[in-house]
Amino acid sequence: MVDITHKIITQRTATAQAIVKVGTPATMQAIVNKTVPKGNVLEVARTAGLFAVKNTSNAIPDCHPMPIEYTGIDYELLEDSVRISVTVKAIYRTGVEVEAMHGASIVALTMYDMLKPIDKQVEISTIKLLHKKGGKSDFGTKERLDVSVAVIVCSDSVAAGKKEDRAGKVITDKVANLGLRVSHYAIIPDEIKDIQTTIHQLCEDQKDLIILTGGTGLSNRDVTPEAVIPLLDRRIPGIEEAIRSYGQQRTPYAMLSRSVVGFKGNTLIMALPGSTAGASESMDAVFPSVLHLFKLLNGFNHGQ
Repeated sequence: MVDITHKIITQRTATAQAIVKVGTPATMQAIVNKTVPKGNVLEVARTAGLFAVKNTSNAIPDCHPMPIEYTGIDYELLEDSVRISVTVKAIYRTGVEVEAMHGASIVALTMYDMLKPIDKQVEISTIKLLHKKGGKSDFGTKERLDVSVAVIVCSDSVAAGKKEDRAGKVITDKVANLGLRVSHYAIIPDEIKDIQTTIHQLCEDQKDLIILTGGTGLSNRDVTPEAVIPLLDRRIPGIEEAIRSYGQQRTPYAMLSRSVVGFKGNTLIMALPGSTAGASESMDAVFPSVLHLFKLLNGFNHGQ
């Protein structure tokens, strides 16, 4: 199956449709009057649909087992057909559109099976997804933002040339995948003065987003939080909590990280872990939804 462990957990909703067309008006009347020999067509089909939704992963190889938390099956009785609508909700890492379509398909097939003894012209058509909601695509920003991003690696060993930078490159790649541009990339020692001087200069240059990686741990040389916090006008605890919560689901060591996020003026500053995995997971935890902040800023037009 596709690896979805990097995805955030959000509420997912999907609605799918299927149409069962009958051959004669008498068939529709039998459905309405509950006189079909095999039983109450709508209720039996509804029950089959509920089982189908919950067991989608058992029938379709690449679908993940998931905690289905709501399934609604509705019917619209037309002159010569029944329109089936299946809505599925779950709070999980991946969407539920296949579950909704699987449910609609089985509801329709169950109706076909129950009606075929009395109507040889029954047919199933128009199995499709009507709409879906949830996931990163709904919690980011659909507009293309002209956000100027700076990536700063805070590391004594990398600055001294003793170690290759990987975390900064991971962050840069993820920024590019968001459709943003990294206009400044630098490696500096993990020194309070160097970090603060760099931040001051980048804010003067009107960078919109400064992402620092490294120096957020608990060793004597991890001083990035001490450098960043005094410069912030407003901290954003929710983003810090989201980063740690996401990391904690993957490693217990995430609780030892001291990631810091906040604004200096209109510049968003994020101090992330220095490990490659920690930096990558921190980015996955809050992007692209964190970009919504730039829509909220009054008069956001840096774009430098």
